[in-house]
Amino acid sequence: MKILKHFNTITKHRHKVIAHCMRAGIGFQGLFHDLSKYSPVEFFTGAKYYQGNKSPNEEERAIFGYSKAWMHHKGRNRHHFEYWTDYNPERRVVEPVKMPYKYVAEMFCDRVAASKIYNGKSYKDSDPLNYFLKAKATRFIHPDTSDELEELLRMLAEKGEAETFAYLKNKVKEYRRNKR
Repeated sequence: MKILKHFNTITKHRHKVIAHCMRAGIGFQGLFHDLSKYSPVEFFTGAKYYQGNKSPNEEERAIFGYSKAWMHHKGRNRHHFEYWTDYNPERRVVEPVKMPYKYVAEMFCDRVAASKIYNGKSYKDSDPLNYFLKAKATRFIHPDTSDELEELLRMLAEKGEAETFAYLKNKVKEYRRNKR
């Protein structure tokens, strides 16, 4: 039964992200969102530790001290800031790298969709921001990327979806124009 519940949760989440990506002007990118969740290492771990109200990776991490499923996922999905780290040869350390804006946009869509799925009918537009702020001080993320995401999450909390997605769509267009 957990297999079916997990499948339904990740599929419902993925479809919500796709819809948000369409609104943000990155629809094609959204079609490929989280496909790795259907791979054996992620899917069966997710089904085994399924809880319904939070990521199964949290339970795997609590048991083993790490999550193989999460390490697999973050290494294949560019909309996660954890993907964007690299070795700096001058400083001789691994450090966060600024994310391209199209992935910041997808990360925003992902976080909003996850809040909607996990919070259900009690979802409020402030939920994704509150979740982000809880761990802000300990997050290993490039400061510019953090600021860009926080700006979108604050806008969502203060001005709602319609205005935020319209703003995001324009920012994505601007990003594409400047990239050429």
